[in-house]
Amino acid sequence: MYRNAEQREFARQLRNNMTDAERRLWRVLRRQQLKGFKFRRQAAIENYIVDFVCFSNKLVIELDGGQHNEASAIEYDRVRTQWLASRGFRVLRFWNHDVLKRLDGIVDVIWKALTKVASAPISPPSPTLPAEGRESE
Repeated sequence: MYRNAEQREFARQLRNNMTDAERRLWRVLRRQQLKGFKFRRQAAIENYIVDFVCFSNKLVIELDGGQHNEASAIEYDRVRTQWLASRGFRVLRFWNHDVLKRLDGIVDVIWKALTKVASAPISPPSPTLPAEGRESE
């Protein structure tokens, strides 16, 4: 899945240096604790490395820090999300501080996205989401 050794090493570094928010969410997602849905962390999807992905349901979860408020990062995230969507992935984005303060609500949003994908064909994202998360378009 990794395109080259450099990408593999970068993903390994990201896994070894997870943010507090990533570690907290990973404790919920790992070992299929979310009713059997398997997630991988810092996984490559062609040229991109995503924070978390459930390949069976084509669901990507990204955790964003303050740097994602900068204009260049906003544009990069938009292009990246469009590219992932063109390959059939849905992308959920959450702020790091929300993961640290409202994990239960975030897990609920993830669960609803997983069960929606599991029970129905992939459909366009809903225009409204609970305050805990936002689905990228």
